[in-house]
Amino acid sequence: MSARDATKRPHIGGQAVIEGVMMRSPTHIATAVRNTDGEVVIKSEAYTSLTRRYRILNIPIIRGAVVLYETFVIAVKALSFSADQAIEKERKEKRKDKQESRSHIMISVLVALVLGFTFFFYIPLKLTEWIGLEGGFAFNLVDGLFRLMFIFCYILLLTRWKEMERIFEYHGAEHKTIFAYEEEGVVTPEIVSKYPTVHPRCSTSFLVLVVIVSIVLFIILGRPTSVADRIVRFSFIPVIGGVSYELLKVSAISTFKRFTAVLVWPGLFLQRFTTKEPSLEQIEVAIAAFKACLNDKVLDS
Repeated sequence: MSARDATKRPHIGGQAVIEGVMMRSPTHIATAVRNTDGEVVIKSEAYTSLTRRYRILNIPIIRGAVVLYETFVIAVKALSFSADQAIEKERKEKRKDKQESRSHIMISVLVALVLGFTFFFYIPLKLTEWIGLEGGFAFNLVDGLFRLMFIFCYILLLTRWKEMERIFEYHGAEHKTIFAYEEEGVVTPEIVSKYPTVHPRCSTSFLVLVVIVSIVLFIILGRPTSVADRIVRFSFIPVIGGVSYELLKVSAISTFKRFTAVLVWPGLFLQRFTTKEPSLEQIEVAIAAFKACLNDKVLDS
């Protein structure tokens, strides 16, 4: 594999988890975690996306919604594995405690989804209605600006939370590893460390795209004036996610980069808050997850 032949390489995605990194390739999912003994523990499994198994689900926009659902399920599993490893030493032989830990993660994720919907869709809508704007364009533009403001404030609050700092560092390690692979096809700690922590195909960039797409779509739908209008509006959230996913894919194509730069830039800006410079030890964890998700292919020479 040549260093610059990025078009022939499988697309890799990932995210930070508790004390580790989850990576996903077209054929495998892998989570690497540094446990309480300082060892890197890896969980790797073969995985074929629903969009590859069923052609009808690979239709643009629909596939975006499917990938989002899959990402959510995979992330919950990765968090569960990461949490188990983080407390393994103290909880050996205590199966009940592990089950409670998984239940706690599921409850936390569900609460996060409810809060996310409430703060990023429902409250901005109610605030805009309270202002009393009548025109559909102005109403939906202000509604979208409220959502952007809420996202930015949410991220700023996370940066104030000390426990999140290590997750942001692992987030940076994940991005740097993918960058090194895409640019050079080589992933060693020394090479990976020279790359930036921000990456255009990131969940942070995706969040911003969701807001931008929602503004455009909601302007088309007009100002909601009834409960039915609000239900229709919220039912379009999977469509918004699907369109945003397609835009994120297009933004990675060199031919369209100049046209999509304005859509990607806000996400790159916010990543300066959601990623931090990782240590070499954290980069090693990201590389371990990366190699495992490529089914143990050697990428260090």
